[in-house]
Amino acid sequence: MRTIQEVAKQFNVSTRTIRYYEELGLLNPNRSSTNQRTFSKKELAKLKLIFRGKRYGFSLEEIKEMVLLFDYDRTGIQQLERTVEYGEQKIQEIDGKIAELVQIKKEIQQLQGMFTEKLATLKGEMDDE
Repeated sequence: MRTIQEVAKQFNVSTRTIRYYEELGLLNPNRSSTNQRTFSKKELAKLKLIFRGKRYGFSLEEIKEMVLLFDYDRTGIQQLERTVEYGEQKIQEIDGKIAELVQIKKEIQQLQGMFTEKLATLKGEMDDE
């Protein structure tokens, strides 16, 4: 069991962040006799999933659904099914963003080529004067 300060240090986040996840229902730490939050391995595993989900661009609501599904279905099947579904959606979003960025890159390259030619033409005209 770890205290909130130890957990915050382990994950390099503020204690406020951890309390916020608790407020959202993502975490359910135990309480010591002095009412101090203590985190089990299960809660630490949830935190790892939360931070991984955030890194991959999932919303906290999506993360909450994926993380808490295991509490309702101990086989893990529903959690994995939902995670796969969200993952497929995220991959489609990423593919869309990549296509958009590739198009933007092409446009910038075309403009850069046009501007480079224009600059060379203008400099050539100035040299002729």
